[in-house]
Amino acid sequence: MKSRLSLIALACLLPLLGEAQDASLKLPDFGPLAAKATESVNISLNPWLLRIAGAMLDDKDADDAATKKVLSGIKSIEIRSYQFATDFAYSEADIQTVRQQLSAPGWSQVMQVHDRKKSENVDMYILLDKNRTNGFALIASEPREFTIINIVGSIAIEDLPRLERQLHLQNLPVGQARLLM
Repeated sequence: MKSRLSLIALACLLPLLGEAQDASLKLPDFGPLAAKATESVNISLNPWLLRIAGAMLDDKDADDAATKKVLSGIKSIEIRSYQFATDFAYSEADIQTVRQQLSAPGWSQVMQVHDRKKSENVDMYILLDKNRTNGFALIASEPREFTIINIVGSIAIEDLPRLERQLHLQNLPVGQARLLM
């Protein structure tokens, strides 16, 4: 009888498990690309590292306090950015693999800029669940560089520049990472 009740409870919870979609993207292994790149950025911040970053912020400073509040809603940040000496040293298939994940239910494209003449593309997505942002993704590519940013957690788009400043992302060597501003 007890196991039967457990099965019934599990059956009732299954629909709820499907509602909360994970915003984590499965990024390809860009290791071989990093070896060919003239500049590369690989940032992976998990919840523990984000808590440490938040703990280092001064609660008495208004900007730090606001950033700490932004960080409290974030579970992880993944940034991959590569710059090359020649055009299209990377495979468009790698980027397309990530872009396909963003066609899953819940993800909404909020910005798309494509310049066919220059072969420049910028796509920005958010993952919404019950009017709450649970994820952010940005894919930007040019002939000699590309950047993929994936933020998991609740963040408002207007908070992205603050996050970029506090994490010093504007100082990264690869220009695409500056697209958050």
